[in-house]
Amino acid sequence: VQLVESGGGLVQPGGSLRLSCAASGFTFSNYVMTWHRQAPGKERELVARISSIGGFTNYADSVKGRFTISRDNAKNTVYLQMNSLKAEDTAVYYCNPAGIRSWGQGTQVTVSS
Repeated sequence: VQLVESGGGLVQPGGSLRLSCAASGFTFSNYVMTWHRQAPGKERELVARISSIGGFTNYADSVKGRFTISRDNAKNTVYLQMNSLKAEDTAVYYCNPAGIRSWGQGTQVTVSS
C-alpha cells in the first residue's frame, strides 16, 4: 500500500487549500477513504471519510461546512478541499483506506498570518 499526500502549505486564516492523496497497492474503489490530521502534541484525529463510490460523506464537527472530501476512482485519488481555514486546522494531514493500517508521509498544513 502506498499513499502519497500533497497540496499542503502555508496559508492565511480564511484561506483555502486542496489536498490530494494518490493511492496504490490496493483496490482503491473497494475502500472507504479517510483523511486524518495530527497537530503537534495531539493525537491523530479523523477529519472526514467518503464511501467507496463517493455517495456518502461525513465530517468531524470541527470542520463541517468548511471541508469537502471527494474522490476520483479512475485516478485512485482522494481529495480534501479546505475552505475558511483557521489556525486550529494547522496539522499534518494524512489519508488512509479504512481498515488498512498504512500511512503515508502526510502533508503539512500551516494556517498563520
